Amino acid sequence: MTADHLQAFIDLMSYGGINPDGTTSKPMSKGYMLQFSAVLQDSFRFAVFPKKLITFNPMQYVKLRGKKEETDIFSDSEEETVIPTITHGEYQKLADFLTGKKHPALLAVQIAYYAGLRIGEVCGLTWQDINLDGQHLTVRRSMRYNGQRHKTEIGATKRKKVRTVDFCDTLADILRKAKTEQHKNRFKYGELYHLNYYKEVKEKERTYYEVYSLPRTEEVPDGYKEISFVCLRSDGAYESPSTVGVMTRSAKKKLEGFEDFHFHQLRHTY
Repeated sequence: MTADHLQAFIDLMSYGGINPDGTTSKPMSKGYMLQFSAVLQDSFRFAVFPKKLITFNPMQYVKLRGKKEETDIFSDSEEETVIPTITHGEYQKLADFLTGKKHPALLAVQIAYYAGLRIGEVCGLTWQDINLDGQHLTVRRSMRYNGQRHKTEIGATKRKKVRTVDFCDTLADILRKAKTEQHKNRFKYGELYHLNYYKEVKEKERTYYEVYSLPRTEEVPDGYKEISFVCLRSDGAYESPSTVGVMTRSAKKKLEGFEDFHFHQLRHTY
């Protein structure tokens, strides 16, 4: 593999074009391109040392080149980028689909639609972050799965900022009902009901906050601190972004008109 091969691959992703199998490839966003480039850089660097499989890193000669935007300085119209959204009818269709399946991702979808939270922010939301009387919530953290550490963690939001979001009567009613339902489930499941915790772990001068669910009967290990997530399964275990993602893929397959749906469209719509 040469630098020319890699440059052609990166250019195909940057500009779009025809794949070797004849299918059409759309241009990728700058964010995705940076991720691909970082993976390739690290992979070839690792092959040079410590593996010593090759003598140099061909990615060091590859440049990220994006399509330059052309601006008509004499145009009177203001063209805006089309952001994918869903109609209220489509949202209701999705909510009915999840209600019928009694899927725990329903609450995450409702919060994202009515408050504009990202998937990780919804899953990281706690009851302490919500003021039902004042009808506002505070976004402090985000939940994600760390593939390198094989752990579900909570950490800062994408922009690393705390923000406050007002919400409407509809979401206030949804949250009150969810809170009542969770109290009922505590008694219904009894000893089988799960409680959620986070644990602070320090590795290589970095701090991670790992998330765990334990049955009420299990002894809580040292260092575990209880946390009251809003989005829960019926047994009390936290709802993770990955399981909400599974729901999204299921909706794409089973609901007509949802072929291009992704969870972030709920935030776009908000």
